[in-house]
Amino acid sequence: MDQIDRRLLNLLQENCKRTTKAYAVELGLSTTAIFERIRKLEKEKVITSYVALVDKKAVKKSFTVFCHVKLVQHTKDNVLRFERQIQRLEEVQECHHVSGDYDYILRVNVADMAAYREFMVNKLTAIDQIGSTQSSFGINEVKKTTAILL
Repeated sequence: MDQIDRRLLNLLQENCKRTTKAYAVELGLSTTAIFERIRKLEKEKVITSYVALVDKKAVKKSFTVFCHVKLVQHTKDNVLRFERQIQRLEEVQECHHVSGDYDYILRVNVADMAAYREFMVNKLTAIDQIGSTQSSFGINEVKKTTAILL
């Protein structure tokens, strides 16, 4: 990956809906060259997908919770079963296996505290591998980006 690829990736992360011609003009290359670079980045799995980012407030899912999870036991079977079950929970936007006092940190987005309680009582606590949880509630989103600047 060269400097042009890095610049192209930054532009795509900023707005992937622009035309190949627009990227070509900005980078001083032909449309064909840009098209080929994008295809190469996709083939090499540098670009993994194209998505629409949705405003959480517009879809009434702006209550953000960071839920720390401790497993009952740290066996391979427990870890894999927990991770499979977490994948199925639509409220969980992210799940990170972490070091420290807790085993996982989840980012959960729901409508409000009542919806979070419903999620906790009926879905999260139904996972047998969980020993304990601790929740922190987002007050204000100070910075949010999906871009990895290159």
